[in-house]
Amino acid sequence: MARLTPLHLIPALIAAASHAGEITIEKRPFILESAFSAIALPSDGVILLKIQSQTPSEFKILDILPHGSQVTKGETLVRLDPEKIAQKIDDTRRALSSATLAAEQAEQHLANLQETAPHKLAALRRAAEIAAEEDAYFTQTQRKASEETAGQALKRGEQMLANQREELKQLTQMYQDDDITEDTEEIILVRQENAVAAAEFALRMELLDHKRTLAVILPREAQRLENAKRDTSIALEKAESEIPRSIEIARIDLETQKTTKLRTAEILADLEADLSQVEMKAPAPGWFYHGVIQLGTWTTGEAIKSLIPHGKPPINQPFASFIPHTAHLALVAFLDEANARSLAAEQTGVASPVGREDLEIPVKILKISNIPGADGKHRVDLEAAWPKDLQPVAGTTTQVRLISYQQDAAIVIPNKALHFEPEGWAVDVKLADGKTERRQVKRGRISSQGVEILSGLESGQVIIDP
Repeated sequence: MARLTPLHLIPALIAAASHAGEITIEKRPFILESAFSAIALPSDGVILLKIQSQTPSEFKILDILPHGSQVTKGETLVRLDPEKIAQKIDDTRRALSSATLAAEQAEQHLANLQETAPHKLAALRRAAEIAAEEDAYFTQTQRKASEETAGQALKRGEQMLANQREELKQLTQMYQDDDITEDTEEIILVRQENAVAAAEFALRMELLDHKRTLAVILPREAQRLENAKRDTSIALEKAESEIPRSIEIARIDLETQKTTKLRTAEILADLEADLSQVEMKAPAPGWFYHGVIQLGTWTTGEAIKSLIPHGKPPINQPFASFIPHTAHLALVAFLDEANARSLAAEQTGVASPVGREDLEIPVKILKISNIPGADGKHRVDLEAAWPKDLQPVAGTTTQVRLISYQQDAAIVIPNKALHFEPEGWAVDVKLADGKTERRQVKRGRISSQGVEILSGLESGQVIIDP
């Protein structure tokens, strides 16, 4: 590793001049040193503690180890309150049982509809056919026959009355020809008179029946059969549309119940997964840190304020870190663009832990990010050769010093001796006759002690230092 040239000697090296305001150019060593802070963080093996939950469970901390605790394998790092999760699990198990029964009932209902639907439709079709047949038979045949039957009945009644009257007339005429009417004959006449009266009554009743049959019964029967035909046709048409729809509704209801059952089962599984996280243990010996150590950064922020007993940690995002004792610690720095651009991979230097400036730990740059982060800083990763007698821990801050640029023989002039013009950079050179001339030069690297000149000047020339 190159030894560092003390910075306080550079002004003396470039200050040699024949008299004040003039500097004679001589090639000198030119060195740029970079110094920045870097933090020791694990490059691998970090386990982030995170509560992964798909449910709106409420997690509350019962116990949590202090930040930076050194732990053994199996030691509890964080213990959460399981009570509310356990209550939700009981409620969800009951809901799952109910959803299971509802799904079974929906399945049975659908199966019953599918089995009985053809029979119901067949029965309704047959009823509609019968109603149409009955209406057609009545209209075409039965009504006329009933009217004729009623007419024949009335005619028989009239004929019977006429017969009974004629017989009474004959008996009366016959018995009137005799001078003496015997008791038997009297009885026969009375009986015949009664028969006439009965025939008259029967005729009156038959006349009433005939009128009612023609005026009421037959029209009413025609209307009933027409209504039956209409109603059975409507019922069939309705059933033909509603029964398939009811089957489809039952099928959708079954799918809904199955989905409810499935989702309830998933919620139960999620809650049981939540319950399994109420105690987080160390998987190996190591260290426990509040906050997130990830991608070379250690993030704390507002989240760690809740990492106390009865606090509520964030859900589905890391809140603490476990670092196994076997994790390799590297150095990470975040530099502004100017400092980052001055560095290159493979450059070496030393790092000293803050407060232990007597320790110089060899370091080497591994990688420099070309793209700045959201804060405008460029990440720089360094490898550190930690001494065996030093046990650094994550979060240790170090001060890194390294040579970012070095030329053993370079032309270096004071910053104020360099001028910028439309044509480029220039310096005032003293000529042999004592006059001055402004000459174009090519500028190299700069530092607070001077500017490297790559071309345009030579050793032995004298420049003006205003």
